[in-house]
Amino acid sequence: MTQAATRLEHDLLGDREVPADAYYGIHTLRALENFPISGTPISAYAELVNALAAVKQAAAVTNLELKLLERARADAIVAACQEIRAGRWHDQFVVDVIQGGAGTSTNMNANEVIANRALELLGRARGEYAHLHPLEHVNLSQSTNDVYPTAVKVALHVEIRRLREAMAGLRLEFEIKAREFADVLKMGRTQLQDAVPMTLGQEFSTYAVMLAEDEERLREAALLIQEINLGATAIGTGINAPPEYAPRVCQHLRRLTGIDLVTAHNLVEATQDAGAFVQLSGVLKRVAVKLSKTCNDLRLLSSGPRAGLGEINLPARQAGSSIMPGKVNPVIPEVVNQIAFEVIGNDVTVSFAAEAGQLQLNAFEPIIAHNLFNSLIYLRQGCLTLAERCVRGITANRAYLRRSVEGSIGIVTALNPYIGYEHATAIAKEAHATGRGVAELVLEKGLLTQAQLDEILRPEILTQPRPLPAAED
Repeated sequence: MTQAATRLEHDLLGDREVPADAYYGIHTLRALENFPISGTPISAYAELVNALAAVKQAAAVTNLELKLLERARADAIVAACQEIRAGRWHDQFVVDVIQGGAGTSTNMNANEVIANRALELLGRARGEYAHLHPLEHVNLSQSTNDVYPTAVKVALHVEIRRLREAMAGLRLEFEIKAREFADVLKMGRTQLQDAVPMTLGQEFSTYAVMLAEDEERLREAALLIQEINLGATAIGTGINAPPEYAPRVCQHLRRLTGIDLVTAHNLVEATQDAGAFVQLSGVLKRVAVKLSKTCNDLRLLSSGPRAGLGEINLPARQAGSSIMPGKVNPVIPEVVNQIAFEVIGNDVTVSFAAEAGQLQLNAFEPIIAHNLFNSLIYLRQGCLTLAERCVRGITANRAYLRRSVEGSIGIVTALNPYIGYEHATAIAKEAHATGRGVAELVLEKGLLTQAQLDEILRPEILTQPRPLPAAED
């Protein structure tokens, strides 16, 4: 058997053979061996890889301006970063997303891939680090402790924007249904008991409003993510970077990404504080909780079709049982519920990881990033799926809903201001005991005329504030 070609590389711990065709190097190789944890490489988060390349590109341009890096090397690094940001070489970002070392392995992976591709662009072989080195040149004026959190924040911005767009699309579908169902009268419920009449349009409008509120909360959380610590280097003191580096590199990264990034006022604080990640995670949990509640409602309202509430119909998407013919389950709301459970659990992980930071650095940002990316991606896909595969196709059982209102004891609440609480209570009790209608009993007892009843029980009167009878002197 022919042995695969390798190249010899060296680090603090000694020499190792690295696959000759790999763009990564010895540091990445050791991380592959040390962290066989999730089986998910950092390349699974394409925006994180793109963000790492953007940070390295901004650093190279800044180091060139400050005369810390020669033109040929800077141009080669920039060109390699541009290729990565265009989608090339992502398969070389191989370290596991869950790793020790506060993201050092991710930074090393990026340094090595960029360096080896830049060497090729300079006409050199991979591994010829005497001509362009991963740490001396690609990582110049940087540390993992400012590169990694900055790249994570840049990538989070992209994913936040995508989630907000998906939420806006779902909100639009609910708004369309709210208008479609504006004239559909039904009974509202509290504690799963009949309450007072409302329209199905009002019910669906609440789902749209909840989404709109959370879109705004996400926008606010994104503002906190705009503050970066690039230029802080190891712990925020800026050691091994010139004074002009931090503002310049932030300016270049802002230009490359189109994000209004700002350098933190206190880089020592910014390097150890994970508060912005906690805030974002909390907002994502809020989105998940409210979205899950909405899906609970959709499942309940569509329950049946004959032995449940049966007020609405969800579009049938697949057979529901291997044993019960004809059964169709609310699979789309169910999958969104499960996404919500995952996001809520992710928030717990982020909280523990942020709390576990010690002194000048939080070593657990990889698990924070992993959970935030998953939450953003899952919620985005959940919103897209719920909008397209469920909400868009919902229909109302109009006649059934109308009958349920007419036969409900709950409409006695609307009569309370006109016949008094004691009469209303007696009517409700008798209606419940006899199965007779509220309106029928009110007429029989002469408490109101038919004309008065017709006016009071009009849908537009029942479902909004209205003038009440004036009190007698």
